[in-house]
Amino acid sequence: MFDYREALKNIPHKPGVYQYWDESNTLIYIGKAKDLRNRVSSYFVKDQGLNAKTRVLVSKIRNITFTIVDTEVDAWLLENSLIKKHKPKYNIDLKDDKTYPWIVIKKENFPRIYWTRNVIRDGSKYLGPYPSVSMMHTIIGVIRETYALRTCNLALTPENINAGKFKVCLEYQLGNCKGPCQNYQTQEDYDRSIIEIQDILSGKIGNVVKGLKTDMELAAVNLDFEQAHKLKRKYDLLEKYQHKSTVVNTSITDIDVFSIASEEKYAFVNYLKVMNGTITQTQTLELKKRLDESDEELLTLAISEFRTRYNSQSKEIIVPFDIELDDEKIRFTVPKMGEKKKLLDLSEKNVHFFKRDKMEQYEKLNPDVRTERLLTQMMKDLRMNQLPKHIECFDNSNFQGKYPVSAIVVFRDAKPSKRDYRYFNVKTVEGPNDFATMEEAVYRRYRRMLDEGGTLPQLVIIDGGKGQLSAALKSLKLLGIEKQLTVIGIAKRLEELFYPGDQYPMYLDKRSETLKIIQQLRDEAHRFGITAHRKKRDKGTLATELELIPGVGRLSAEKLLKYFKSVKKIREAKLEELQEVLNLKQSQAVLNYFKEEAVDGEE
Repeated sequence: MFDYREALKNIPHKPGVYQYWDESNTLIYIGKAKDLRNRVSSYFVKDQGLNAKTRVLVSKIRNITFTIVDTEVDAWLLENSLIKKHKPKYNIDLKDDKTYPWIVIKKENFPRIYWTRNVIRDGSKYLGPYPSVSMMHTIIGVIRETYALRTCNLALTPENINAGKFKVCLEYQLGNCKGPCQNYQTQEDYDRSIIEIQDILSGKIGNVVKGLKTDMELAAVNLDFEQAHKLKRKYDLLEKYQHKSTVVNTSITDIDVFSIASEEKYAFVNYLKVMNGTITQTQTLELKKRLDESDEELLTLAISEFRTRYNSQSKEIIVPFDIELDDEKIRFTVPKMGEKKKLLDLSEKNVHFFKRDKMEQYEKLNPDVRTERLLTQMMKDLRMNQLPKHIECFDNSNFQGKYPVSAIVVFRDAKPSKRDYRYFNVKTVEGPNDFATMEEAVYRRYRRMLDEGGTLPQLVIIDGGKGQLSAALKSLKLLGIEKQLTVIGIAKRLEELFYPGDQYPMYLDKRSETLKIIQQLRDEAHRFGITAHRKKRDKGTLATELELIPGVGRLSAEKLLKYFKSVKKIREAKLEELQEVLNLKQSQAVLNYFKEEAVDGEE
């Protein structure tokens, strides 16, 4: 049975296209969404009022895949091209082959500019497609209002014009055309307007917007509010308009786009096929590393696999880095800007999401995969030469210099090992001296570990800045083990990491998993240290109260607390029970003390 709840966890709140597959791995439905997770989840909500056919569709879903894009418009265009290509059973059959409109700059003398749904490879320049027809008409309207262009379909060759075959029409009389048909406008002057219009259609609409704003303000000054309103509407549409989209103009006729994301044992390669400015194929391939293959080797292998699988004959391949592959029929491009770079960014966005999704799945099935990945990442981030399988963290606690405690917490394989937690009652330090306390704790910890033949940790974390780190390093040097492990200090305020002998701290990304584990160690050491400190402080307070009893000193008070666990039980103890710890005289003194206390309480 298909677990849609588990599938939904891996779908992001991003625009894109989703695909439903049945038990035979056949694509049965393609849809678009502004928010992929919300849209897909709506199919599985009870009492949603789904029709019978949709309920049948949902009952057949066994797998969900998706492609994320930058905008809802991109999702719309991508959905259109994928439905036409795959014709899934449960999608609307686009029998009329309706396509989105384009703006064409016709290849001819004195080029016409108009919109069309049919792209003809005749050398003309096509811009689009435009999913919003009203916006497309607005752009054409702005162009025609800004520039005087011909709208007729006359063959304006030099021979015909010079022969006087044409006469100016009403458009010339209205000022909408400069009359090239009668040589009233030169080809050079007309072409300058075409170049400016191409810039506008390529997204460089600043000059047009500026002109519209000026005309709008002038109309308002002249109290022509109707005209001002029309110009304001066009101005607003242009401001919202974003011509550059995932689906680029048709100058990109046939290219392949590849990107790669690697892990320690896996690599993932995304492939986008772009035909006539539209994405027609998209897939991500997983590769399991056998040796220490480079990204270039893996990407080269994947390129060959994808091009064979889809029978691609594209002569240009967009890649994230240079590929050393000798093939005269193929040109590799590493774009730095422009529409090709935008396509590469989209491919990389998809491959990184796919990688994260897959790794999360693997880690759920096999926690060891996550552990190894975390430890490997920590080793790289902290510049270590071995995996930090065993980590220890030190933290000191005291109250105005009294009851000092140094706590040690232990993580094994990036998880707390609470049975290995320890704390030290500081013996050699008088008064509040955090550095000396740290020095004593580190020395005692590893002196004992060496004496007992224990295995040293790969990483030691000191909660504190340079001072605490220097104190810890002093003890490690005294023991001769400073080169056998990595020791770092972490300062709370800015989460700075200090290394011995390094003047400047290192900063990890706040979202880094390495930093999160270090913070967890630090917080756990602080918690454990505070707990031990409070126990010691409470015990010290109670012992001080028992010392008020005549004949009972510090040592005897501690023996009583250790045996009876609390003052309440000591108060309730009989003479014979007290004699298990104290002599007869002391026991009688304790008994008398609490009897007098009870009488005083009654009064």
